[in-house]
Amino acid sequence: MSDTARKPLSKRTRFEVFKRDGFSCQYCGATPPGVLLHCDHIHPVAEGGQNDLDNLITACEPCNLGKGKVLLSEVPTSLIDRAAEVAEREAQIAGYEAVMRERRERLDDDAQEVLNLFCDFYGRDGIPKKDFLSIQNFVRQLGLHETIEAAEIGFQKFPRGYRRGFLYFCGVSW
Repeated sequence: MSDTARKPLSKRTRFEVFKRDGFSCQYCGATPPGVLLHCDHIHPVAEGGQNDLDNLITACEPCNLGKGKVLLSEVPTSLIDRAAEVAEREAQIAGYEAVMRERRERLDDDAQEVLNLFCDFYGRDGIPKKDFLSIQNFVRQLGLHETIEAAEIGFQKFPRGYRRGFLYFCGVSW
């Protein structure tokens, strides 16, 4: 038997490697039952690698067979790039969600400002929910200042009747 001959791994050694690595492929993150896990030699047996725990890593069958006897030091560039890409995507998603949350909050605040104008104009404590939803839509489509102008036009045209003034406001906004 030559020095590069593969010595079989015990079930206990395999289990210890899988347990240490969280039962997931250290290259792509795949886990059972979707994949069959292997113990991969970081330093290949063909290059003199041994079966000690420090030289073994959990790999799914496709990653292990795809890697073959290539040294691990030659593989990680794609893994590092993939990890960096995932991290960048996560950062972009978090940034997008923060921007959208701020936008929703700003639109809600702006719509509340227009609602307060209607309540002040007509001496009301509130307005129907469907009317508030219309205000939100107009603020989203037109912006705050144009929506306020439309509300003022509706009030000037119908200073005593909320319903007619609001409908006029909607017509001006459309």
